[in-house]
Amino acid sequence: SGVYAGTILENGTIQIVADRVGEDTTFGRIIELVEEAQDSKSEAERFIDRFSKYYTPAVLILSIIVWLVSRDMELAITILVLGCPGALVIGVPVSNVAGIGNGARNGVLLKGSEVIQYFSKVDAVVFDKTGTLTIGNPKVADTEFYSNNTEEALGYLASVENESDHPLAKAVVEHIGETKPYIVENTDVVKGGGIVAYVDTHRVAVGNVALMERENVQLNEKAREDIARFEQNGNSLVLTAVNGELKILMGIRDQIRKGVKNDLQKLKKLGVKSLIVLSGDNQGTVNLVAKELGLTEAHGHMLPENKSAYIAELQAKGQIVAFVGDGVNDSPSLALADIGIAMGSGTDVAIETSDVVLMNSDFSRLPHALGLAKATANNMLQNIIVAVGVVLVLLASVFFSKWMNMSIGMLVHEASILVVILNGMRLLRYKLK
Repeated sequence: SGVYAGTILENGTIQIVADRVGEDTTFGRIIELVEEAQDSKSEAERFIDRFSKYYTPAVLILSIIVWLVSRDMELAITILVLGCPGALVIGVPVSNVAGIGNGARNGVLLKGSEVIQYFSKVDAVVFDKTGTLTIGNPKVADTEFYSNNTEEALGYLASVENESDHPLAKAVVEHIGETKPYIVENTDVVKGGGIVAYVDTHRVAVGNVALMERENVQLNEKAREDIARFEQNGNSLVLTAVNGELKILMGIRDQIRKGVKNDLQKLKKLGVKSLIVLSGDNQGTVNLVAKELGLTEAHGHMLPENKSAYIAELQAKGQIVAFVGDGVNDSPSLALADIGIAMGSGTDVAIETSDVVLMNSDFSRLPHALGLAKATANNMLQNIIVAVGVVLVLLASVFFSKWMNMSIGMLVHEASILVVILNGMRLLRYKLK
């Protein structure tokens, strides 16, 4: 099977033969796509290109017609000079550069003017839970044992979880502390379920309820009641079974980021219609987080492909979707969404595939980023209106007034360029109210 550059091996060993290296790898192409996106033109800039395609020849033809009819060379040249859309050409790039500069100064990396245009029109923002809405440093909050030999079961659990880099595994190992180590063999990572391995000749399964069902582990009435209680308390579940018998149930809880609820309210005020959380965690925990933060929708038990499919479903309904995440598993969703937003302390792949990066994983910068994108898009539109309006007024004045001449026209023309530059530079001082 194929292995992509940037792939992280969490367990075991692997031997690979390189088919492509450097810029030819998938990871290299991702970087190339990001660089292309940075150089791409925004909708406003493409409008100017289309406009100039017809406008420039039209002004040239108009000046020639005026000269042929009036034989007034000065009038023809005046029309040609005053019709030059200098403010239109410079107005949009100034707004774009000022907006990106403000973002960089405030810890927000906006990858190009096209990103700004899409981001300013976003309808729905979809969040991953762990490391995005939560701190990403979970702790064991509750534990239940279902056997007398707890020391041995904890040793098996710690030995298996030491093989994993998953945040929940790290929380379990930290909670158990020092214990007798066992040799772990034949480790099998079950996608979206957990880990199955052999420890001291015993088959040990560590994971969620779905993994227990897959391993035909019988859950008695007490265990089911404990699971329901743990979920209601907002815990992520880690169950441990040895030789098909449930031994340990752990509830792991991650803290919600400070100030997130207030930041989400700011997003709503900026016009975002839907705030949605997608998580691989159990539905009870996800519902609790959504209720506490006032989110529109909450979906648990979501694998990476489920998240991507959900985003595609929203896009099929005509919505412009932003996705916020930080891990390798989030990369497909970050790439598929109209706007991918990565937390700055996330994986390199997530950061490279995203359109917006929140430096230092500061969630409070997200409302500023959206407000800045909207302000930049509005600023571009203002500059276009000023530039086109001035040209139309100047040309009309040449034909329908006696006071307009080349000197006055050039003064107004240069003043309009100065106006759009100053208007664009206002973005450098932008702050979300």
